Formats: sequence, C-alpha cells, structure tokens
Amino acid sequence: MRESGLFKPALLWLLLLAPLFFSTYGLATWVTTQRSDVGTLVFGWENHMPFWAWTIVPYWSIDLLYGFSLLLPSTRHELKQHALRLLTAQVIAVSCFLIWPLRFTFERPELDGVFGWLFAVLAGFDKPFNQAPSLHIALLVILWVMYQRHTQGFWRWVVHGWFALIGISVLTTYQHHFIDLPTGALAGWLCVWLWPVEHPTPLLNARLTRDAKRGWLGARYGLGALALVTLALALGGWGLWLLWPAVSLGLVATNYWLLGAQGFQKRSDGQLTPAARWLYAPYLAGAWINSRLWTRSHPQPDLIVDNVWLGRLPAAREQQPFRAIIDLCAELPINPQGRRYQCVPVLDLITPTSADCLQAAQAIERLRSEGPLLVCCALGYSRSATAIAAWLLHSERAATVDQALAIIRTARTRVVLHPAHRLALEGLSHAR
Repeated sequence: MRESGLFKPALLWLLLLAPLFFSTYGLATWVTTQRSDVGTLVFGWENHMPFWAWTIVPYWSIDLLYGFSLLLPSTRHELKQHALRLLTAQVIAVSCFLIWPLRFTFERPELDGVFGWLFAVLAGFDKPFNQAPSLHIALLVILWVMYQRHTQGFWRWVVHGWFALIGISVLTTYQHHFIDLPTGALAGWLCVWLWPVEHPTPLLNARLTRDAKRGWLGARYGLGALALVTLALALGGWGLWLLWPAVSLGLVATNYWLLGAQGFQKRSDGQLTPAARWLYAPYLAGAWINSRLWTRSHPQPDLIVDNVWLGRLPAAREQQPFRAIIDLCAELPINPQGRRYQCVPVLDLITPTSADCLQAAQAIERLRSEGPLLVCCALGYSRSATAIAAWLLHSERAATVDQALAIIRTARTRVVLHPAHRLALEGLSHAR
C-alpha cells in the first residue's frame, strides 16, 4: 500500500538535491582546474575502447531517472532513505574529486546532429575532471536498486537492460576511464548499505565497544585493511582491485569497533542485503572457506538431546533432515529453503550476551516442536554451543552450567567454550 501525500516531500527533496548536485559538482570542477597536480589513471587496453555516439542517450537518461526515482517510494521512510543515499553519494564523490583529482585523457571525435548537440550541451557543464569514483555510476547503483524494487516481470528486465546500458555508456561516450567504474559502484553500494530500507541504519546504534576482545579483533581487521590499501597503491594497475577487500575488511573492523552484528545486515530470511553482499564479498568468501576448512574432518551435525542438533552453517544438501534452523552466525548468509528459521546474530569469535542466550533458548524451545532442529553458527563449536547450553539451563534439562556443558561436550567433543561463555550462561537467570 502506498502512503498518501508523498508528492510534496518528494518535490522538496528534488528541490534540495538538484541545486546541490550542480553546485557542488561545478565547484569540484572549478577547484580542479586551478590545480597543477591533476593526474590520470588509464589502463593500456582502454585505448581500444570504442566510441559509440548513440550511447549519449542512455548516458543522459540518468538525469530523468534521477528525478522520477523520487516519485517511486511507497512510504516516507523509503523516500527519506533513498534521498539520503543520493545525498551521501554526492558528498562521497565530490570529496574524492577534491582530495584525489583525475583527468580524462581521450579526445572525442567531432560530431553533428542530435548526438553532437547532446555532447555539446554536456561539454558545457561536464569538464574532463571529476573522475573517480564516478558519480554517474554511484547514482546508477542507487537508482537501479530503487527501480528494480518497484518493477516486476517484463519491466524489471527492461530496467536491468537499460541500467546496464547506462553503465557501459560512461566508457563508450568517453566520459570516464575504467578505474572510475568499480570505485563508483563501491561508493554507490556503500550509500545503499548506510541507508537501508529493511533495517535501521547501522549508524543508529553505533557505540564504541568497551569489549577488549571486540576491540582487538577490530584492530586485526583494520590492520589487514591498511596493509591491503598499501599493497594496492604500491602495485598500481590491476593491483588496485585489492582496494575492494580492503574496504570489506575495513567495514568488518567497523562492525567490531562500533556497529556490532547489525553491520552485516542479515535479514530475517537468512540472507544479507544486496549492499552487504557486494561490500563484504571478499570477506565472505574468506570466512566461508575458513569455516569449511575448520570443519572438514567433522562436517556433520551432532544430536545433543530431544531432537536438537548442533553443527556448522549448513549447505543446501545438509539441511535435508531438519524442519527448523536457529542461526547464531552474523556474517555468513544461509538459505533455509522454506524451513522455520530464526537468526540471533552474534559476531564471530565473540561471546553471546546473556540476552542473546535467552533469546536463542526461547527460540529453541519454541521451534523444536516442528521436528529436528539445527542450531548452527559458522563452525558449530562456540556461538551455537552456547545457545544450546542456554536452552538446557532455561528448560531445566540441566541444573548447572557445568552439567549443560558436559551434555554438549559428550555429543560434540570439539566445542570451544571459554570463561566468558560461562559468565554469559551464569547471567541467564538475571536476563530471564
């Protein structure tokens, strides 16, 4: 259902964003023209990039799509998030243009007719600066997300095709070099991640952690991100792709320091948001491989008691025996394939809080009546084991923490539970 009265706030946002776009973009261009240290970053293969004059039409079309996109949201919340994405993209891109200016180097052929006129109008405003990250591509990602959200069937395929053509056009109109595209896409996805529609913004509950272990793990990921940035800049060329995993690790570090498990944006269906999947992709690949290596000698789950099983995050074929899944893993996605599912997200290598334990225990007791229930995390050794221990205590199947841990270790010998896990379990009665 569409909320009423959205046209006026949409118009107000457009009246704010449009002048801001042209003024800040023009300011960045003017500042760059005054500098003598403007460089270029061009790959050799780009000299073979064709010039297609007709692609100026999809290139220009993003201006209309920008304006109409503000009429698409169905709620004030969605409209606000979309407008904040557009605004944030402008801030990120213009800041980068001022800090790290680049110049486009190819000469366009002379043109006449309609295409020539469109290029002439563009050249009157858009000088060969303001390159990386491409604001055109950043806005493209944001608009693409919005338009595909509000189309279906045949029209969704039209949206995908046209937006893909816009993405290609930034190269074939000789407006951008290749480096501008992935950096622009990264900026666009960062804006979508910062202002999600399905979740509160990760900034809402940002708090500097007082947990020493979270701080230490955040520092490790932060140092990894810094090392990758240094290596990317030292290698140059294709080595610049290392900036993607650097951003990914930097965001993981931010989750440990500030944002918590919510920074991974795991949804109630077990999947990550599209923005999180793109931004965390290098980290997710490494985390998944790590989980499989650690559990390769014991991939199967273990029955603890009363049809409750403990194991690693299951692949599709490993879900067959189970009717319900409770997931303690914040970072890796899962497709529960129609099974009853609940996620209590906890950061990797971090002890669940007593409140997390209580929530997981109540979920286990509720869902185990559906049939065989799997309680899992990335490895099935720590976070999920703590959840089952909490359930054993909560349901009075175990009288003490020691008894609960003994039951679990009898069934799954490699569980890893430290004194911090014991403290969380001992605080369960207080949380209850």
